[in-house]
Amino acid sequence: MNKRQARYFAIGSTLVATMVFLGLTVDSHRQFPKLTNAQNITPAVTLGKNTWHKNNCINCHTLFGEGAYYAPDLTKIAQQRGAPYLQAFLKDPSKFYDEQRHRRLMPKQDLSDAEIDGLIAFLDWVSKVDNQNWPPRPIMVTGLGATGGNAPVPAVTAGPAGAVSDKDPVVLGERVFRSATPACTACHSLSVGANMAGPSLAGIATRTQQTMASPTYKGAATDLESFIRESITQPSAHLVEGAMYSANGVSFMPNTYGKDLTPEQVTHLAAFLSTYK
Repeated sequence: MNKRQARYFAIGSTLVATMVFLGLTVDSHRQFPKLTNAQNITPAVTLGKNTWHKNNCINCHTLFGEGAYYAPDLTKIAQQRGAPYLQAFLKDPSKFYDEQRHRRLMPKQDLSDAEIDGLIAFLDWVSKVDNQNWPPRPIMVTGLGATGGNAPVPAVTAGPAGAVSDKDPVVLGERVFRSATPACTACHSLSVGANMAGPSLAGIATRTQQTMASPTYKGAATDLESFIRESITQPSAHLVEGAMYSANGVSFMPNTYGKDLTPEQVTHLAAFLSTYK
């Protein structure tokens, strides 16, 4: 290729690349209203966005993986935590974490009730944007993932050649634990002492027996698995006093699992969690 040909090739390649870039840009803007559910941008969402920027939340957090990486990505936080938890947390984060233990603590922003409601509305809108599953990164609260640390491995039933049985309720329950919406792993750890938005489920079997034997137990469960089923489908049936997992008599755990999961899935999930002694 001589100099003239190289020059023409460079010019042509630049023009083609420019046309492709412009075409993709136009196509992206064409899809933005649908992908972002622009019709759901209410005054509360706008107020929340302004609150987000005014308080420089992006200096610590990320949305869609963009921002600082000092604190968790909040793209799906509204779906994973729920409005009651976020409202209580934003009012006073210090009630949820011990600065000496966790080393990092979100400062109290002294937000008004309207700002908190707006910020939750904004994060709820963000959580419903079609972001093509990005970022592919779990929320980390205590420094341990949902299966980090020394989590015990429940026994499973092996079939021929050591293959795990697809009919084993424990195996099926583990799948539900990791795939439910929102995933149980978003709030609960299986590691001892790794409390996240919800308590660690390590040792839940032993704690349950102690809870049901206590005169303060207010639920209707009579055994371990029925207690776990009750906790899944009616999370406010029994609340632990003094624990920052509820507010105003309502558990922060979503109360939608009773309708979103089938009775069989709830039973499998209870069987899986019952193995954590």
